Amino acid sequence: MKKLIALALAGLLAQTGSAQDAAFTAYEEKLPGTDVSFKMVPIKGGTFSFGSPAAEKGREEDEGPQKQVTIAPFWMGACEVTFDEYDVYADAEKDKTPTPDGMTRPSPPYIDLTLGMGKSGGYPANSMSQYGALMYCRWLYAKTGVFYRLPTEAEWEYACRAGAATAYPFGNDEAQLKEYAWHKGNSEDKYHKVGQLKPNAWGLYDMMGNVAEWTLDQYDAQFLEHADAKDPWNKPTAKTPRTIKGGHYQDDAAHVRCAARLKSDPAWNRRDPQIPKSKWWNADAPFIGFRIVRPVKQPTKAEAEQFFAEVLDKYVGAR
Repeated sequence: MKKLIALALAGLLAQTGSAQDAAFTAYEEKLPGTDVSFKMVPIKGGTFSFGSPAAEKGREEDEGPQKQVTIAPFWMGACEVTFDEYDVYADAEKDKTPTPDGMTRPSPPYIDLTLGMGKSGGYPANSMSQYGALMYCRWLYAKTGVFYRLPTEAEWEYACRAGAATAYPFGNDEAQLKEYAWHKGNSEDKYHKVGQLKPNAWGLYDMMGNVAEWTLDQYDAQFLEHADAKDPWNKPTAKTPRTIKGGHYQDDAAHVRCAARLKSDPAWNRRDPQIPKSKWWNADAPFIGFRIVRPVKQPTKAEAEQFFAEVLDKYVGAR
């Protein structure tokens, strides 16, 4: 039984283009009952060097050894999920269509998680836990009938590089970073509306900087040493830590490189007065957000339910 579950989960990460159920082109998805929509960009499969070379400026030990891996095709959100999108899920008054029984919504945060930096009108959703990001994906699947999830770390880095083997998608010149990423050098210590700077070569905005982004992976400093050569995924075995990619608006140039890695930290929720602390929010992480991907071939309902059970439900209440 465990072997069958593992194969089903792996199937959601490694779908081939020959089985795709829609034209492999960019499209927009509108949230039912709203005028809110988001754009998905096709990411063709291929092989790339996962991690960073030993001589790369700013490199950390957990970025290696660099390894050639092959990634199957998928769609990825052109931008980070915005509060305009996330709040249709989080705020029942904004959700105008029926939500399936048993679908829970985030508890209201007790502070302004935006810290005055902006919310409606295209600002990235922030401060949610990985649980909150995955629950949004589950809700989106229930609402649209399309299976969305978080990217694996390898998928994320492959998409960020957009065919480049350099520190950044545009090369190694830090002087160009201000054209592509909101980071310590140009952000004025705040996140910004998505899609304002240049996209990478594959049409993805804010992959570097703005808010850092959750992935599906358990964080492991030695992950690249044993990562699979095809569609690697460090499947979670504990509630924390998880891997986050992209760097954020408070980070310097070194920490927004394609290969840079960040591990989640329970201290991000130290100010939450609830006992137990909220599973939805990180009160001290306005720099964390997410974007979504869609496998080329959609899973069956049973496969999707098993996926969410394994990556989400399994860790509710875990320490």
